[in-house]
Formats: sequence, structure tokens, C-alpha cells
Amino acid sequence: MPNEAASTDKRVTLIDKVFKDREGHFVLFEAPNLPLIAWFTMILLVYPLTGKVALLATIVARGALFTWAWLELFQGVNYFRRGLGLAVLIYIVWGSVVRGTFV
Repeated sequence: MPNEAASTDKRVTLIDKVFKDREGHFVLFEAPNLPLIAWFTMILLVYPLTGKVALLATIVARGALFTWAWLELFQGVNYFRRGLGLAVLIYIVWGSVVRGTFV
């Protein structure tokens, strides 16, 4: 029964692993979740603020972005999303340690 074997053969390609979720949907972008919304809001608030309030908004923004990246790295729906989380974490570490800047 070669036809039966061929019909049940579900090969998973590299494209499937990188860009598709468990249900087979192609996922590059999703609706923003709470850490990403918090990061974007704090970034918008940093510019008109000054002093300690601006520093606090910067710290919250960086923490929210770190949280989002960490969640994507370990709970992302596909390899693209996990790679995106890793890239953002590398950027955060590079920006904080190597360049000596916080945002």
C-alpha cells in the first residue's frame, strides 16, 4: 500500500520549523503582549521627561524589553521568534555592558 504511506508522510521542512507554529500557521508577528506594550509606552514617555522620572521610565522600559525577549527566547512559537528574542537580549547586553548605555 504505497499510497497509504505517502499520504501519512508529513515532512517537517526548515521553513516549517522556522516560521510556523504548532498548528501550522505562518507566524512572523503577533499582537503585542504586555511587556512589549509597556516598553513602547515607557519609550514614548522618556523623551518629554527629565531627571529621576526619566531614569525610572528608562529602567522600566529596559526591564519590559528584557522580559519580552526572555519570554520569546524560551516560549516563542517558532525558531524565528526565539531567534528574535535572542537578538534583542544580545542587543540589551551589548548596549548595557559594552557601550555603557542603558537604552
